[in-house]
Amino acid sequence: MTVLTAKTRKPNEKIPAVEGKEPLKAVVYGNNIPSVPLFIDPSDFLHLYREVKYNSLFDLVVDDAEPVKALIQDIQVHPVSMKPIHVDFRQIRMDQPITVNIPLVFEGESDAVKMGGTLIKNLDEVEIECLPAKLPKELVVDLTALATYDDRIEVGSLKVPEGVTINQEKDELIATVEEPLSEEELKKLEEQEIGDVSEVQTEGEEKKEGEEEAKEEGSAESGEDKKEE
Repeated sequence: MTVLTAKTRKPNEKIPAVEGKEPLKAVVYGNNIPSVPLFIDPSDFLHLYREVKYNSLFDLVVDDAEPVKALIQDIQVHPVSMKPIHVDFRQIRMDQPITVNIPLVFEGESDAVKMGGTLIKNLDEVEIECLPAKLPKELVVDLTALATYDDRIEVGSLKVPEGVTINQEKDELIATVEEPLSEEELKKLEEQEIGDVSEVQTEGEEKKEGEEEAKEEGSAESGEDKKEE
């Protein structure tokens, strides 16, 4: 189990940088406990995030207390540097179900794609509910099921471990393969694009002619004004 150590932080407390690194502010809440402000080492957090992302449990050790199970709940990043500036952790009770979004991992080769089709992915994660001990890191989508352009992979076809429930409609589409355009369809598309370009050019020419006419009229009026003087 991955471990992250943290120190409690008093309101408005500032800790000086160590070796040029500013400590990262965080908070832990959940499990019917008050929110606890924390300081964590930014390097330690980045290592943790690479290991667990948002969907794997880790041990959070605050000061010298016993470790508690936790999940990364939210990360705030700096708008320019995109570095984390604040992290929310959610403390987890192992005897109560939790709801988490789990990533989908696409594996295998589709025969429909081999025939020239385009793979269309409608989902890259699904929401599941389970006891923390049953929490899977990911769910696999088998693309070999897409043998033809009529085949679909839906939420209901996913294989989930025992004790895990997906909180989405079974017929929700995960992936399908779009059939390539026929020669006739490609020709029509090319003709349409050519027509669109010609229309744009015509509009541009009309605008240019209008500007030239307005310029000539302006010059003529200026000449008449001078004659009247």
